Amino acid sequence: MQTKTPTPHIGAKYGDIAETVIMAGDPLRVKFMAERFLENPVLFNNVRGMLGYTGTYQGKRVSVMGHGMGIPSISIYSYELFHFYGVNTIIRVGSAGSIKSDLHVGDLAIAMGACTDSNYADQYELPGTYAPIADFPLLRKAVESCERLGYRYQVGNVLSSDFFYSDNAHNDKWMNMGVMAIEMEIAALYMNAARAGKRALGICTISDHLITGEATTAEERQTTFTNMMEVAFSLLEFDI
Repeated sequence: MQTKTPTPHIGAKYGDIAETVIMAGDPLRVKFMAERFLENPVLFNNVRGMLGYTGTYQGKRVSVMGHGMGIPSISIYSYELFHFYGVNTIIRVGSAGSIKSDLHVGDLAIAMGACTDSNYADQYELPGTYAPIADFPLLRKAVESCERLGYRYQVGNVLSSDFFYSDNAHNDKWMNMGVMAIEMEIAALYMNAARAGKRALGICTISDHLITGEATTAEERQTTFTNMMEVAFSLLEFDI
């Protein structure tokens, strides 16, 4: 493990960041998590406004940090956390658009696997198609937490897309293969974790439905998606 810190994108020293990091795309969502869930949060990063805090949750040390939008952004931050800061586990909490008829706004989508239209895996020069998957113990514990807390959830495949706006969306084709929701980061997170021998899980709240037109506001996405956050923090009870 390399420990040359601070890195180009994270202004923390080695040791400032906990071994488990809960990440969100929006830095303001990270600030919300720090204020709502952490005891004695300390700001460890504000480079490019990508906020990161370390504190404790029910006596367990944990960090929260932003990762920005899209595979290039999360790939940089998760790589530096895994390789330079001794982070062992990253849990992404974010929003996703449903393409499954019975997965509704406010439901949780726990990503067992992540398809992608990105070329991110090309760097590994694999002799075939790679299937990025979650860490199973984390996934199983997240499901147990959802059951205990009574939250609506589904487990399955998501699409980590490089496109938010596209001239040629193919949602119907992904639907035909059982993909339940579309987001923009989890595939790269899972690949980085696999390559580093670390653990990762993606938990998304359905913010809109790409078939029915159901939607939430930006303010609701920033401050009210607390169910997935509670599930993520509950995993600390299992000494991950």
